[in-house]
Amino acid sequence: MAICGGAAQAVAAPFFQDHDQNHEQDYSKNKRYQQGVREGQSDHAHNLDHSKKRHFKKDEDQKSYESGYHKGYGN
Repeated sequence: MAICGGAAQAVAAPFFQDHDQNHEQDYSKNKRYQQGVREGQSDHAHNLDHSKKRHFKKDEDQKSYESGYHKGYGN
């Protein structure tokens, strides 16, 4: 039984690793994400830093904006 249990763990481990690596959310259709992309591209074009510290009430809006900003800036 020890052999079967070890084999099951070895098979299951790669599944969980792939799942952890692909947990990044797709914000591409989110308006805050798109705003972040535009502002990130603009700041990159004008050689500015992240001076427009946007703060949104909803945590999800903040995460999507930051993700878009970094995508637009080229990070």
